[in-house]
Amino acid sequence: MSIKFSMVGRPVYSFGISSIGLLLLFVFIVISACEKDDICVDGDTPLLIIRFYDAADSVTLKSVASLRIIGIGNGEPLTTFTDRSSRDSVAIPLRINEANTQFQIILNSDGEDNTETGNIDTLQFNYETNEVFVSRACGFVANYELASNSLTSDTDNWIQGIEIINAAVTSQVNAHVKIFH
Repeated sequence: MSIKFSMVGRPVYSFGISSIGLLLLFVFIVISACEKDDICVDGDTPLLIIRFYDAADSVTLKSVASLRIIGIGNGEPLTTFTDRSSRDSVAIPLRINEANTQFQIILNSDGEDNTETGNIDTLQFNYETNEVFVSRACGFVANYELASNSLTSDTDNWIQGIEIINAAVTSQVNAHVKIFH
């Protein structure tokens, strides 16, 4: 049996039942072969969360006035927070392809034309990088295991102490490091 559509006595379209069945089968196969859209929603490498505390009262958060952080080797202020703002916590990136990252952390940052007048302390974080497969859409992300940190000593350190409180940098939910000032 076939279905014919005609126009002035001549068939224009002619489909057999088997042709319609094959067409429907093809459409079903194509639709069923589709997978969920590859949209990455949870595939970001976590940032290191630092909280600033009062050195005299180690449980009280204390903002850093006009904070600026510059990645050594990068030369530019970090863009993960508003530059030269007063903050009691920051999220900063670590280098994926290195075993350490150094930062200049500046209190009371001010100045123009690469002339910084604030109090600069240099801090280094040492860590191991672990790549974790998230999904086909996201690929791999880097997680870190903090091993140590070091503060370069100078005549006017405003940072008085550093404590790693969560060495596993696998999310940005909780703080990883306390800095006392």
